[in-house]
Amino acid sequence: MKDPNNTRNTVPRRGSPLWIYFAVVIVVGAAVFAAALAGMSGAQVDALAGNPVFWILAAFIVFGELRPIITPGSTENNGATTSTTFSFAALLYAGLPIAAVLQSVAVIACGVLRGRTPHRIAFNVAQYTLSLAAAYGTLTLFGIHPGPTALWVPEGGDLPAIAAAGAVYFACNDGLVGAAVALHERVSLVKALRWDLGYQVLVHLALLALAPLVVVAMDRSAVFVPLILLPFIAVYLNASASVRREHQALHDGLTGLPNRKMLTVRTEDSLAEARAIASRAASRSRGAGQAPRVGLFLLDLDRFKEVNDTLGHPTGDRLLQLVAHRLTHSVRPGDLVARLGGDEFAVLLPTIRDTAAAREVAARLRAALSEPVRLDGMSFDLEGSVGIALFPDHAPDFELLLQRADVAMYHAKESRSGVEVYSPDKDRNSPARLSMLGDLRRAIDRGELELFYQPKVSLHDGQLVGMEALVRWRHPDKGVLEPEHFLPIAEQTYLMRSITHYVVDAALAQAAAWWRDDLTVQVAVNASGRDLFDTGLTETIENGLLARGLPTAALQLEITERILMNEPAYASDTVGALAELGIPLSLDDFGTGYSSLVRLKRLPVEEIKIDASFVRRLARSADDAVIVRSTVDLVRTLGLRSVAEGVEDPQTASMLREMGCDAAQGWHFGRPMDAATATDWLRRRMQRAPEPAA
Repeated sequence: MKDPNNTRNTVPRRGSPLWIYFAVVIVVGAAVFAAALAGMSGAQVDALAGNPVFWILAAFIVFGELRPIITPGSTENNGATTSTTFSFAALLYAGLPIAAVLQSVAVIACGVLRGRTPHRIAFNVAQYTLSLAAAYGTLTLFGIHPGPTALWVPEGGDLPAIAAAGAVYFACNDGLVGAAVALHERVSLVKALRWDLGYQVLVHLALLALAPLVVVAMDRSAVFVPLILLPFIAVYLNASASVRREHQALHDGLTGLPNRKMLTVRTEDSLAEARAIASRAASRSRGAGQAPRVGLFLLDLDRFKEVNDTLGHPTGDRLLQLVAHRLTHSVRPGDLVARLGGDEFAVLLPTIRDTAAAREVAARLRAALSEPVRLDGMSFDLEGSVGIALFPDHAPDFELLLQRADVAMYHAKESRSGVEVYSPDKDRNSPARLSMLGDLRRAIDRGELELFYQPKVSLHDGQLVGMEALVRWRHPDKGVLEPEHFLPIAEQTYLMRSITHYVVDAALAQAAAWWRDDLTVQVAVNASGRDLFDTGLTETIENGLLARGLPTAALQLEITERILMNEPAYASDTVGALAELGIPLSLDDFGTGYSSLVRLKRLPVEEIKIDASFVRRLARSADDAVIVRSTVDLVRTLGLRSVAEGVEDPQTASMLREMGCDAAQGWHFGRPMDAATATDWLRRRMQRAPEPAA
């Protein structure tokens, strides 16, 4: 399976340590290769060309290089290549020139077919040539000199020499590759060699041990050699099936990126390595060692839902695949890009210097995403929000690291800054808040939530316009809690849906009780941003009205301006369904959002409520008076009803009436009351004739 995070095809920067290492190995390998070929004569080449064993070996080496045996936990970079068996057999049987030529042809063919870069192909050719040369030198120390015209077949007593040559071959090959990986991944050589040392030793022991058997079979008859392929084929098929199963369990099916499970494993490995380094540093200095930083990013695409809704999910899937490609080619070697689901990606930085360096990587990711994309004849401008959390600065383990990266990412979305580092001051998930969230979950089940009602009164004739239902929490220890103490927490979780459904049901039940007593008053309830994407809300309201025999005018939904002005919310199916059902909508907290006149005109609302922050300063601030008067005039022009919130004194009520405001709400007309008190208030008010609001 291809690893989408593999960046080994990237050409190293000229003059860098990796570039210098590659150059030295390639030059030395080329010199050894040339020296080996210099000793061959034309007669030797002709003799080998007429030997069918030579061609069989060549075919097996090429095939073995092209089709490595990849077992669970390995990739095409460290999978077992069966070419090792046959190239080592060629070394034992016909000497270094033949083995080097056959292995080089196989590496070049494999590299070209797999699209590897020339520098990588050249390094692999040099790597194998030097390893085979080292093994051949070991054989000569034992007095063994195989060659094209001096074919050698080992005896039982030659096994120590073969074992020594095999050990030298493995050590040289693994060392050359390990040094390249260490420079590429920016880790120590010891760490690079230890990553899969046990696996490599076991695999090479099996592959190299088969080489003498291949030589013996070749010497007896070329017909026996193909029989050796049968065990390889069986192992290959079983390994392929196992790898497919492992790949499906650890990777995302759409993008091929690692999934959350693999991200968890790799992050925990990085954290363990960082702690081990800190522990060793502490032991040397006999003090507390500073653990190296590990970075975890959470990246979420902005407005991706619009692509799915407009062009369909197939186009959205292709866009996600393109995003995955861009992200994997924008991170550093050794970093891991994973897809967590939907349009949410994670990036693991196993080592990172500090917060500034993490911000640089995040900025590079956003820059890669921002390049225009063309799909289906359309151009897209992608943007993403990135949240950063670092170990040990922000969290000690993976789960908390991911949670705090998520907090930072949502802050980046809300502030539209693009990149944010976790800050405890902006974390809505403090222990106290999490404790309250648990209490709130239990409060819903225990029926501790209660509705209070505050009247809305006409400023022209004193008629009652409606009652707004305001949720309160009768906390067993803290008393009655206002909404601002618990709703901001609920709005970030699934609990908001339960609270909204409870409020709607309780409000409808109270409205039905009032209508039965001839207290025909409209009850208004507040809807959150999450509610506008709850397709079940309309059905709940419709069923509640039918069950209680209430008209749609008995209930009004109040939606804050900043939520309803958001493009997805404005166009959501729920808003359209509520308007089609005939539920009156009110635009709450007007003046705190960014309404456009065009969108305001198109909104299916009957009422606009002027935010209390302007109304309370009406008598003291000329600027606020201008704002309120302009808003009242605008609302009247649009043919809607204006309602002022936060009216607490007769002077403010009088000024609003003079401006032409239709209705008002606030302590001057009545404080929020529980259901029993509100019922008594309504009865007393209905018994006396209405009068203009003072």
